[in-house]
Amino acid sequence: MSVRRCPRCGSTFEGDARFCPKDGSPLIEVAGAPAAPAAPAAPAAKTATRKAVTPKASPALDRAGTLSNQVLDARYQVQRKLGEGGMSYVYEARELSSGESVAIKVLSPKLGADHSSVERLRREAGLAMRLDHPNVCRILRLGETEDGLIYLVMPYLKGELLSDREVRLGPMSPDVAVPLLVQACAGLHHAHQLHIVHRDLKPENIMLVPDPSGDRAVVMDFGLAKENRAGSGLAKLTATGISLGTPEFMSPEQIRGKPLDARSDVYALGIVAFEMFTGKLPFQGRNAQEMMIARLRGQPIPLRQYRPDLPAKLEKVLMQSMESNPDSRYPDARQFGLALLETLDAVRQAALRPILQ
Repeated sequence: MSVRRCPRCGSTFEGDARFCPKDGSPLIEVAGAPAAPAAPAAPAAKTATRKAVTPKASPALDRAGTLSNQVLDARYQVQRKLGEGGMSYVYEARELSSGESVAIKVLSPKLGADHSSVERLRREAGLAMRLDHPNVCRILRLGETEDGLIYLVMPYLKGELLSDREVRLGPMSPDVAVPLLVQACAGLHHAHQLHIVHRDLKPENIMLVPDPSGDRAVVMDFGLAKENRAGSGLAKLTATGISLGTPEFMSPEQIRGKPLDARSDVYALGIVAFEMFTGKLPFQGRNAQEMMIARLRGQPIPLRQYRPDLPAKLEKVLMQSMESNPDSRYPDARQFGLALLETLDAVRQAALRPILQ
């Protein structure tokens, strides 16, 4: 029977529970650990409990980037590295019990001993485990090996990143791009209804998965996701919004470090859409800093300046999504998706509208 531990209060539980019944924290699966009596919650002013469960620099963390062809946690046969970023390594693996292919995200060694980084990863899992939508990549499990590696298990998606598609095929037509954008809007709206803001939307975080009816857009990597519920009492995981995210796609309020809501993701998706249609960004600068300044001070380049063949109605929709003032944008991703639908013919609208229901 699996054993899971609460990273906040230190209690351990047997069975399939995913959240601590005492404080609601997502439980971490501990491989091979025997069940233990629940430990009393530490006083709020002390941090000894957190320090006890935060991984420190160790040989386990040093091997985080070299797991190919190894068995992780006696549960997953790691097959190959898919990529790596500032926070993690991502591998393709096979679950030994089911034979299913999965993707495993392992915390990188330079961040594995950092308390705030571990907290962010736990937070990511706790939020993303609540997401269940065909246009969102779920997190299936948060685990920790006996020697301190913390990892996330996700479905293995066979497809092509939107960023790679843009490089391979260049600017897209509305008939190709709008259905993908509408699906991304649907996935984001599902997250927003759960008070989750993505915060790092970009072409590299959208996977195009082949389906019988065409490509399905799947929004991935809610690694910067943050619950946006008033009065939740959740501590901020970053000092300011600007400390995390991709500069080219940040909203003005994120650049300023302001609180974010669904409209910030609408803004980022507007920039993604502009790039899909033109192969360019709507704000120009010699570097990311200049492009951020342009977003604070100016207006995006009109879509039809690069693509005069596109309808004026589509340009208007994208310009509204990228308004500097959040109050002037679409209030949520669903409304943005509906506005995009209106730029297509009636037959295409009827086929795609159920996605946004």
